Amino acid sequence: MLNIRSVVPADYDQWKPLWDGYNTFYGRHGATALPDRITLQTWSRFFDALEPMHALVAEQDDKLVGLAHYLFHRSTISIAPNCYLQDLFTLDSARGQGVGAALIAEVYRHADHAGCPRVYWHTHETNATAMRLYDKVAEKSGFVVYRKMF
Repeated sequence: MLNIRSVVPADYDQWKPLWDGYNTFYGRHGATALPDRITLQTWSRFFDALEPMHALVAEQDDKLVGLAHYLFHRSTISIAPNCYLQDLFTLDSARGQGVGAALIAEVYRHADHAGCPRVYWHTHETNATAMRLYDKVAEKSGFVVYRKMF
């Protein structure tokens, strides 16, 4: 039985390996790992009522098997807020079992409840496995992401 729910403070010890797995997937490990202070700040934001950042977890047999982090923000082209699904990750052992789809569906539910007309996210162009799911639950926008790091 899969349960999708908001993260609670007691989840940290199970959330952290998922967070580390997500960051490792995107090359943030070893010398390029996120500093602990960023992880701890991110974790604390999930429980700060003044922060627009939220976290969901997927739980199966009392074990966390996936996470989704999302945030609400304003837009210059809409009065209603937008929802950005920033992070989505499942354990290798949970892939292909509907965990990612269930997490996305719950983000959709929260976004709808908050009055967001749009949920969006991006992924790396090499993430073919995830894109097979994304192509089923959303549409590609056609936009390309540019960034400048400082």
